[in-house]
Amino acid sequence: MSDNLLSASRVITDKVAENISRVEELAYEIRVREVMTSQVITMHPNDTMQTVLETFRQARISGAPVLEEGNLIGLVSIEDLIRCLLNQDLAAPVHQYMTPNPVVVKGDDSVIEALKVFVSKKYGRLPVVDGTGHLIGIITKGDITRGLLRALERDYQSEEVRRYRASHLFEDIESERTSLILRYNIKQGDFEHGGEASAKIKRALLRLGAPPQIARRCGIAVYEAEMNLIIHTTEGGVIRAEIEPHQISIDVYDYGPGIRDVELAMQPGYSTASEKVREMGFGAGMGLVNIKRCVDWMKLESEWGKGTRLRMKIYLPPPHTHSKGEALAVT
Repeated sequence: MSDNLLSASRVITDKVAENISRVEELAYEIRVREVMTSQVITMHPNDTMQTVLETFRQARISGAPVLEEGNLIGLVSIEDLIRCLLNQDLAAPVHQYMTPNPVVVKGDDSVIEALKVFVSKKYGRLPVVDGTGHLIGIITKGDITRGLLRALERDYQSEEVRRYRASHLFEDIESERTSLILRYNIKQGDFEHGGEASAKIKRALLRLGAPPQIARRCGIAVYEAEMNLIIHTTEGGVIRAEIEPHQISIDVYDYGPGIRDVELAMQPGYSTASEKVREMGFGAGMGLVNIKRCVDWMKLESEWGKGTRLRMKIYLPPPHTHSKGEALAVT
């Protein structure tokens, strides 16, 4: 487990968020109950430490919850057993050496919460309880590592299946011209969902086998256009992307308020964004400039009071110039 993932006090800044790995993301998504050991060997407070020694040896475990009448009252570990052995006190009852009132995690907690406890308390294992406080399992850092690896494997396999299905989407379709059209309605002022359309288009291109550089260029261009709809329009607008073997055509349009001076709008740094939007970190006036850098052709048309239409094209290299596995499925 990486130090970054286990750092309970880590501050998630925008810069850090850009570099969060899938493992770290999964630590927030996976629940403790998904990775814990549910078949738990338990001890009774009146069992002898000799019994603990034999149980640990036979079951090959290093810790066990202590239950009395079904209630969790302690935790006995290999460290406790070592203290007992040093004292030559194997006949002593478990309750003399166990850790009473152990720290627990809930089954519905995210794995990151268990990791925080492991880091702050330096424990090797944690009892897992349900909402009523009853023991349902035990979790170790090893359980978390194995759980994350399984989740990563499922992620990989699922993505491979999606990529395969996408890349074979048009195999049995016969036509003179086949294309895939993606359409998204963008709401004015909806910063919460800003960037979702561009991310979905980029993901679709990658699954269809587009070169990563092409997908990135398209993603940036659509993102800038998407944010323009959110920031500058009165009612939002529409993004329409048509994917063909030789090109990606993107059409972005809205119905108001339009642009007074298209030539001026194309200048770096020019923006009509409000102060409120600028305080949020948007509206720096580089949107159209960035779009122009990322596409092979663009045309901006606008009529003040009626709306704006932005058309873009990114040309795709012939299939034989793609590396293995990089050929768009559309034919």
